[in-house]
Amino acid sequence: MDQQLRYVWLILLWTQCETAPVSHSLVVSVQSPNLVRLGLSATLPCWLNPPQNAEDLEVRWYRDNYDTPVLLYKAKAFDDTLQDASYAGRVSFGLKDATSGGLKTGDVSLKLVNTTIQDAGQYTCYVTSLQGYDSSPVTLEVTETGRSPVLSAVRTEDNMVNVSCESEGWYPQPDLRWSNQHKELKPKSLLFNKDSSGLVSVHSWLLVPSSSKVSCSVVLPNKDTKEATLLLDFPPQPVGTAGWVAFAIVLIAALALAALGVMYYKKKVETFKQNRDECDAECKPLLTKEPVEPTAFSLANKNYVNVKLEDTDTPFLKIRNNKLRDTTYNNVPEGPRVTCRTAVKGSPGFTSGQHYWEVSLRYSDRVDVKQSWWLGVTAAREIPNDYNFTPNTSDGFWFLSSSPDRADSFQFSTEPKVFFAFTERPSKVGVYLDYDKGEIYFYDVVEKSLIGSLAATFTGEVFPFFNPGRGDTSPMEILHREEQNQSSNNAGPPEKTSDGTGQNQCSENVGCGGETAEAS
Repeated sequence: MDQQLRYVWLILLWTQCETAPVSHSLVVSVQSPNLVRLGLSATLPCWLNPPQNAEDLEVRWYRDNYDTPVLLYKAKAFDDTLQDASYAGRVSFGLKDATSGGLKTGDVSLKLVNTTIQDAGQYTCYVTSLQGYDSSPVTLEVTETGRSPVLSAVRTEDNMVNVSCESEGWYPQPDLRWSNQHKELKPKSLLFNKDSSGLVSVHSWLLVPSSSKVSCSVVLPNKDTKEATLLLDFPPQPVGTAGWVAFAIVLIAALALAALGVMYYKKKVETFKQNRDECDAECKPLLTKEPVEPTAFSLANKNYVNVKLEDTDTPFLKIRNNKLRDTTYNNVPEGPRVTCRTAVKGSPGFTSGQHYWEVSLRYSDRVDVKQSWWLGVTAAREIPNDYNFTPNTSDGFWFLSSSPDRADSFQFSTEPKVFFAFTERPSKVGVYLDYDKGEIYFYDVVEKSLIGSLAATFTGEVFPFFNPGRGDTSPMEILHREEQNQSSNNAGPPEKTSDGTGQNQCSENVGCGGETAEAS
């Protein structure tokens, strides 16, 4: 009888081992640390070694408190009765790699979705069987790459320039590095601050010569980097000259590539003056130490106005409907240089309110994006037909320009000149004028991102300002919208494009894809 019971016991033991084989030596293996971007999903790898079926085991993931698990699996089911409330609905089993067979092969990895800053830290993977238990710690690092650095420059009385760099929205605390043509510079100040959400902002400044190329890089421990570069070219300031010039640039960058930028430059202009030598104190810079805050694209887009091109009899432009381009003229005194002779105003003019319009710089996929153009606003009643006249903010011209001669940078119409880098030319630009605040914003419409901004104090009527440049295949087109999509701020009757959609349409007078165009 005893012999028969022994055989039965051995058969039961053999059956149990076949259905749920578990090693007498339970070993938990993990992979750590693990890096995840804020808001994305993370997997913390944990598995049994050697591989064995874990479906009948108890798996517990916890942080500081064993009794309040992040995830608890036992009796072949999840048990959330004691679960940490902050992880409810966000955890499950994951796969440590693409070849994993899951629980059947001993993979008990934790998958966490919608990661937060509070999720960063150490976790424990704890596995229990009838034969024993084992555990091992796993670290989760949550990161967030912040905004592109804002570079601000203030000229001092000793011909030095105080350059500051600030950026926000980082986690964990980043490093900030200054350099001047690959030489590391030591800052005068470096400050960090943490907001209520746990994200970190950084601010630093230093002094450099008035002619310098300065770069500021903000870097995470995982090497994620955003960099902004400022090219300073101030002429020497005469001894005893009072005042200083202030401006700032926001360079939209990604992974150490400086991209599109924002420039702030404060001016006050009462009237347009063709002779800049006659400029009095009213058109000298009004200085501000406070940068203009970028306006959201969605807010600007609510103030759409259909801008019309003014009639002009200049032989240097071809205008038809809402499209314009330069004519082919040889042996002109200015050569290939872009001047006001290919510029034109738009209507209506504005004396208050917020107004937004869009311009297409690429007629179709068959042609390249325009490389040569000016876009902005002007206080000039008439555009000078003088190729020697160089418009800038002192003369009542606030615009963004692009030139094929500078394939990697844009320029604002300021003195002194400041250039800033970009990664790709926009195919459609939106111009947003906030007259009351004295701000002009330029947007990449396709990317819905800010290109740059100018600041000014307006005391008279200003008009949309356009210049299609020289030598491009694509024309420039001012896009129109249906009337119901426009803001009540619009100061003129709406006009539809030929198909009423505001989309690019080929015209018999303004060429498409390299066709010859005649003036209307």
